[in-house]
Amino acid sequence: MRHIAILGSTGSIGRQALDVIAANPNRFAVSALAALQKDQLLETQIEKFHPDVAVLVDKQAADRLARRYQGTTKILAGEEGLLEAATYHKADTVLTAIVGFAGLKPTMAAIRAGKTIALANKETLVSAGEIVTAAAKANHVSILPVDSEHSAILQCLQGEENKSIRRLLVTASGGPFRGFTTEQLENVSVEDCLCHPTWTMGRKITVDSATLANKGLEVMEAKWLFDIDYDQIEVVVHPQSMIHSMVEFVDGAVMAQLGRPDMRVPIQYALTYPERITADFPKMDFKTLSALTFESPDKNTFPALALAYQAGRVGGTLPCVFNAANEVAVYAFLQEKIGFSKITAVVKETMHSHSAMQHPDIEAICTADFWARHKARELVKMMK
Repeated sequence: MRHIAILGSTGSIGRQALDVIAANPNRFAVSALAALQKDQLLETQIEKFHPDVAVLVDKQAADRLARRYQGTTKILAGEEGLLEAATYHKADTVLTAIVGFAGLKPTMAAIRAGKTIALANKETLVSAGEIVTAAAKANHVSILPVDSEHSAILQCLQGEENKSIRRLLVTASGGPFRGFTTEQLENVSVEDCLCHPTWTMGRKITVDSATLANKGLEVMEAKWLFDIDYDQIEVVVHPQSMIHSMVEFVDGAVMAQLGRPDMRVPIQYALTYPERITADFPKMDFKTLSALTFESPDKNTFPALALAYQAGRVGGTLPCVFNAANEVAVYAFLQEKIGFSKITAVVKETMHSHSAMQHPDIEAICTADFWARHKARELVKMMK
């Protein structure tokens, strides 16, 4: 029996993780759940999974839940509660599915507490990869990727050594605006952006997929997960989203992981690693596949990907700045304060205004994040 804590239980990844757990009651128990502010949904999850601890970071939402709830689960609030859930003594594995930079502190706390990390919060490694991976090594903690692309790479690398890798081929769907021109992107709406062609995801990651910033974040995450150089990480657009990523080895052999676009598969693999267990997820039917196609990403029309490579190669605090500016710009777009094409413009200008510090500590990372958010908000106001 594996005891699981889920940080971000009311989000897309968290809900699907609970689907996996519900389908395997003899293998998993839920020790802790944490969410931002959806108190009614969290209450439903508490009633079904009976965790020892449940947290709402929003204290008003936590107060609402505490007034209604009459059960035995301990209701906590705020960042203190989140850190308690991340380090809860009964949990073996902590699934970190909080969106954005907010996932860094609880993930680090879980690592220091010796928990296995099922990582669905790519921003943690993007912003502080050097620090996080060093902490994981020092505490003998495994970081298992939940993103479908990184899970695919992990599966392809089973039994292989890093020195055998020629390159990682990270696949991208191309998003809803694949094939658009720069001029066409000027007029796209939030509604257009949220209509992803193959995946069902949260609003922020769906926008990131449309700009290709998400793929840039995944490239930076892959660098730390697999201890690989940026020159060995290549993005390939694969519109069908059936091949989730590939590894090319030094002898020319390529291994690919295929499957339907269903996030429950990589979630389950992370929770059961290194074992595989039976699941009732829809399976591939190769007879119905008409084609699997591949193309290069359009970095001119979607410059966020090139900016991510630039941030990663410079390193230090610049990846954190990329991530922070992107978060601010995406939420500004979702609130219709700026147009779609301005998202990357905000990121670019924020990066260009920053002097990167090499080998930062956590305090320097947090300072860079704060600075970048302030700078990006100023730029958003100027671009209205």
